[in-house]
Amino acid sequence: MVRKHMKQVPVVRDFMATNLVTLKPGMKIYDAIKVLLKNRISGAPVVDGDHHVVGVLSEKDCLRLFANGALYILPGGIVEDYMSKDLTTVDPDEGIFSVAEIFLRNTFRRLPVVEDGKLVGQVSRRDVLIGSLNIWEESPVEKAWTDSNYIPEQVQAALSNRSTRHGV
Repeated sequence: MVRKHMKQVPVVRDFMATNLVTLKPGMKIYDAIKVLLKNRISGAPVVDGDHHVVGVLSEKDCLRLFANGALYILPGGIVEDYMSKDLTTVDPDEGIFSVAEIFLRNTFRRLPVVEDGKLVGQVSRRDVLIGSLNIWEESPVEKAWTDSNYIPEQVQAALSNRSTRHGV
């Protein structure tokens, strides 16, 4: 069904962050923790010399380092030793609902945005909410972009399960 005046579903590039703090795999872990704290961020992508994403270092990864240190002498090392290497990335042209579905299925808070193999941005749960709210506020009468035809089946199923559990 084609609707007249249908707005395009927002995509990642419409609301991703592009001014990022990044880390290097060979950086000392304690220096990386200082970077996260100084910038008041909960994690950062780890990139190689060609700006390819090779990992993500999160607060959780850093907490694991300190929790292990409670049992042993605090270890040293480099970012590569502690970063998460099993990555989920998104394309800048990925739709907002697909990204929301990824966040619903996983515990992480941010996703690296990769284009042509290189880091071009990052999208967070908050960015998805802001992007959704902005689109909602731009067209208060015609909210056609929320038409279920544009919501991936996995998201519809996740929302349906959530509504059932919460009695909505």
